[in-house]
Amino acid sequence: MPIQAVQHIRRMRGGAQSHLMRCADGHYYVVKFQNNPQHTRVLVNDWLGTRLAEMIGLPVPVADIVDVNPWLVEHSPELRIELCGRQTVIIPGLSFGSRYVVPPVEGEVYDYLPEPLTGRVRNVHSFAGILAFDKWTCNADGRQVAFWKRPRERKFNASYIDQGYCFNAGEWSFPDAPLRGVFARNDVYAGITGWDSFEPWLSRIESFPESPLQLLVDQIPPEWYGSALDELDRLLCQLLERRSLVRDLVISFKNSSRNPFPNWRDGTVHGAGTDGVRVSVCMGLIGTKNDCHKAESLAKCVPEGSASAGCLARS
Repeated sequence: MPIQAVQHIRRMRGGAQSHLMRCADGHYYVVKFQNNPQHTRVLVNDWLGTRLAEMIGLPVPVADIVDVNPWLVEHSPELRIELCGRQTVIIPGLSFGSRYVVPPVEGEVYDYLPEPLTGRVRNVHSFAGILAFDKWTCNADGRQVAFWKRPRERKFNASYIDQGYCFNAGEWSFPDAPLRGVFARNDVYAGITGWDSFEPWLSRIESFPESPLQLLVDQIPPEWYGSALDELDRLLCQLLERRSLVRDLVISFKNSSRNPFPNWRDGTVHGAGTDGVRVSVCMGLIGTKNDCHKAESLAKCVPEGSASAGCLARS
């Protein structure tokens, strides 16, 4: 069931013009709306991308469907979309929510860390996993990350945010390119020495079953994809077929002008999935249920008087 938004906190930065909102479960969520300037389909992408990443064991925020009441929109003057100097009221109803990676009053969140601090990221090894994931889903954006820690902690945690441009944003296509969907700096890939560095995430992608994907699709509100049911069906079939392509896509990045893996020692550089066989997937994944419901650097984004040090500025 969707969770209810109860309070508007502030506008976030970024192309989707998300807003930070407090919800009835007591958590804060970065909420994207149906009439965001990017595309309604980015809500589908965020939902599928975040949940899939979670299912293969990557550190991502909790994803949920947030119900924004018309009364709250009417009584929140800043709850607007700005485009070309004009303001548009957001469409109330079912929206995508990405839970704030740490409660705002309990931690600090940054969307950028200078290179000397990379060694203080506890789970920096997971950048290999999110690279494989972004190649699988053809993330058309650079990889976005929230680095967070609690007060008095010295080390940061990386949480992978903003899957809206997976599947090539609103196009729902897979125009693969070596430098697409990668992090902006090579230092996070310094620990990659071969295929073992991509485990367990790569094997989980290559063996990902069809049935959990169907369950995720059943929870997508129909208003997020409208009449594009057949296109969504094709997208999911292609995604399953692409499981056997991920190794080759990673190798294309490895051999690019970026030279991202200077410490690669594995003599095996090609692969076509766990058993070398490309899997063929039939159409017809989606049901017809009509009741499917279910930072730029540091910036302040918490209620007045909060003790939090900062917030995620892009989503």
